[in-house]
Amino acid sequence: MRVERSLKYCPQCGGPLAPARLNDAERLACTAPACGFVFWDNPVPVVAAIVEHDGCIVLANNRDWPEHWFSLITGFLEKNESPEQAVVREVREELGIDSRVESLVGLYAFEKRNQLIIAFHVSGTGEIRLGEELRSYKRVDMDRLKPWETATGYAVRDWLARRRAGRGGSA
Repeated sequence: MRVERSLKYCPQCGGPLAPARLNDAERLACTAPACGFVFWDNPVPVVAAIVEHDGCIVLANNRDWPEHWFSLITGFLEKNESPEQAVVREVREELGIDSRVESLVGLYAFEKRNQLIIAFHVSGTGEIRLGEELRSYKRVDMDRLKPWETATGYAVRDWLARRRAGRGGSA
């Protein structure tokens, strides 16, 4: 397990943080005896959308990625927001379309980014207008969609398997 090294000082008392062994893992803990702060570095919840739109799946290219990388629509869960609300909001912000949650696909650990991905299949309607985070998008026929071997690709894999088995993969 990695320990976040960018934190140097305790957000509670300002004392220095140092690696400490807690619950069989290395964590950052405040060195001030009276404080007791521990930086647990828990995973951040992220939503992902397999967006079905006009009979195809929409994959997007983020402006921060290489031009040939395409993936699902993703975003962070915000305070006081359910995962279902978050995924609908993210689809609206990034693709400019309305969407409806069809099903929960699953939960996936993305350890490289310390995230827990909550993946949904959504159906979208309206004209696609890219938000500021995206460079481009492409439509992929559902029969030609192939999963990739990381993070959201596992959600695509599971959704495709359910769809092929006739268990809720299409709107």
